[in-house]
Amino acid sequence: MLRAGVVAGAATVTVTGPIGLPDTRATAAASPLRRDPFTLGVASGDPLPDGFVIWTRLAPSPLDADGLGGMPARNFSVLWQVASDERFADVVRSGSVTASPAWAHAVHVEVGGLRPGREYYYRFRQGRWTSATGRGVTSPAPGAAVPSMTMAFASCSNFPAGYFSAYRALADERPDLILHLGDYQYEGGGDGIGRHHAGPETVTLANYRQRHAQYKTEPDLQAAHAAAPWLAVWDDHEVDNNYADLIPERAADLPGFAERRAAAYRAYYENLPLRRTSVPTGPDMQLFRRVQWGSLASFHMLDTRQHRSDQACGDGYKACPDAADPARSLLGTAQEAWLATGFAQSEATWDLLGQQVFFGQRDNNPEAATTVSMDAWDGYPATRDRVVQSWTDAGVRNPVVLTGDVHAHWASDVYADFADPSSGVVGSELVTSSISSGGDGYDEPTGTHPWAAWNPNLRFWTNLRGYVSTTITPDALTARFRCVPKVTEPGAAAFTRATFVIEDGVRGLQEEGASLRPRRTNDAPGRDRIIRDTIREETK
Repeated sequence: MLRAGVVAGAATVTVTGPIGLPDTRATAAASPLRRDPFTLGVASGDPLPDGFVIWTRLAPSPLDADGLGGMPARNFSVLWQVASDERFADVVRSGSVTASPAWAHAVHVEVGGLRPGREYYYRFRQGRWTSATGRGVTSPAPGAAVPSMTMAFASCSNFPAGYFSAYRALADERPDLILHLGDYQYEGGGDGIGRHHAGPETVTLANYRQRHAQYKTEPDLQAAHAAAPWLAVWDDHEVDNNYADLIPERAADLPGFAERRAAAYRAYYENLPLRRTSVPTGPDMQLFRRVQWGSLASFHMLDTRQHRSDQACGDGYKACPDAADPARSLLGTAQEAWLATGFAQSEATWDLLGQQVFFGQRDNNPEAATTVSMDAWDGYPATRDRVVQSWTDAGVRNPVVLTGDVHAHWASDVYADFADPSSGVVGSELVTSSISSGGDGYDEPTGTHPWAAWNPNLRFWTNLRGYVSTTITPDALTARFRCVPKVTEPGAAAFTRATFVIEDGVRGLQEEGASLRPRRTNDAPGRDRIIRDTIREETK
């Protein structure tokens, strides 16, 4: 079966079978596009055993302030192909879809009828223009034995803060799957390293569309999208720093915030390879979802922004007894129940939680009451306890939390009770650094953060930028903390700073071999500066 569509209510014409791309040049009644409309690249996402979403957006002038990419205000027919080979000698599915001005001429095609566990290639055409080629991968059949898969995850790309060289390195690995864990773009205005955001702070739909388009013009990001299917979830900067549900960071911004969130969510959908189940309705959007990878892995993708209770004592690191109120939730009641059900029904070797904010405890003061980040799971300890209890009750074989947000690489054990390290390790957390947020970082020879002295769950840290690359087999999950020495210069080469292994059925992280030092980087500036930088980056 073949499925194609843009959004609910959009007209589409679908053609099945191995045919070529017909000519879609406009007739005299409709002027052709004079410039290449495929400036934002292509993407695939949300794989299933029989297919995946393929995406593009027509934008011959992507940075126009109205957010419409220089497109005329009319529908355009876009043709698409999926082939089993990169040269498109064996086209297995093709069709046409309508790109509408109502959705900024974004195209989402839910391709079906493909074979499970296979690599495919796709492209689009409009008139005389043909897009770049992207690579898609279908997930294995339900319950199928999978000997190995490769998965990488990333977060936090800030255009003015640095170049996106880490995306290029990630693309070169051509993994089976890429998880993006939030802060795909940043809402603020201003300059950084000689690069600047187009337009002001994003508030309107036009602002958010323009900002997404600016990020999509980056060749390194385009390469990462074209290399493999993505599973994407947002964090705060896709809307507003540290927002919680319908509460913005600044109280003065509360009037009109629901409209701002609606605009941000709509632009997010328009610019990511998401299924129709995620089409936003006003200020709401369904984003938490689950993808199975045969019998090997289950990916539970969480939304820790849209449904959360407000931070109990505001932002920042604080000692806040009110944060422990069990009525408060980081996920919301419905998402907590969905996650617990997923654990109970899982038969996968590995259950991976793709989510945004730090899961484990990080107390920043050994001499006072527990002082932790109000924006992370530390600020919602009852939710964390319920999640850990639900995977314990379900007998989840290998729970692993995958995290973004904090602009540094971390590896952390998960305790049954963080207040009592003797309670035992019940899971693991792998945290990716940023792609560029925070600018050039630095390294510490031992890979140890100062807080590890009184937070024994914290096993590794470096303040360099990068991503995490993993290989998952039935026997082990191997995580490589990939880093770039600089983001203020383009084209930096990536290297592996540390490697950790989680063995099947063995709780906790095991470091593999000696950590590697980069050839070019700044050494850590000292304990007090490290702590100041850590707190600053997590409140921005």
